[in-house]
Amino acid sequence: MPVMPDTWIRKMATEHGMIEPFVENQRREGVISYGLSSYGYDARVADDFRIFTDVNNAIVDPKNFSPEGFVSRKADECIIPPNSFVLAHTVEYFRIPRDVLVVCLGKSTYARCGIIVNVTPLEPEWEGQVTIEISNTTPLPARIYANEGICQFLFFKGDSPCEVSYADRAGKYMGQRGVATPRM
Repeated sequence: MPVMPDTWIRKMATEHGMIEPFVENQRREGVISYGLSSYGYDARVADDFRIFTDVNNAIVDPKNFSPEGFVSRKADECIIPPNSFVLAHTVEYFRIPRDVLVVCLGKSTYARCGIIVNVTPLEPEWEGQVTIEISNTTPLPARIYANEGICQFLFFKGDSPCEVSYADRAGKYMGQRGVATPRM
């Protein structure tokens, strides 16, 4: 299962709409980098944040999730409280081909500050804006910058298309826009 290069990512984005909007060259001046890289795509975090807080004494239960544990903010920056996290989403909308699996890694600039990004794999034929969990592992508040790079997606092409795709299963997070909280 090879990792796909910039030439393949560019073709799939421009000719097949795999990434929209697509930034063909890596942008770096004065921002945390984003755009096409050698073997991946550095996505941007949008300006829509759900900050985890305990103000309503909510219990985190993935089977019975209550949005009361989050405070919503739309801003150019987001401050993550110490030892907490935010949910956000990518600026980009992804359409994953049937023979591709996508893995996400956090950007080193944030990781070196104790800020960890988690995204589950993007499965074959999934599409949508990606919900991102950004954890602040430090005892200090941490700042995240909207419309700048947050993570890198790596595209792995299978030897053949899968038998059953995310679309075939009618996955619960298909076509999401904005932040998608846990669903059962």
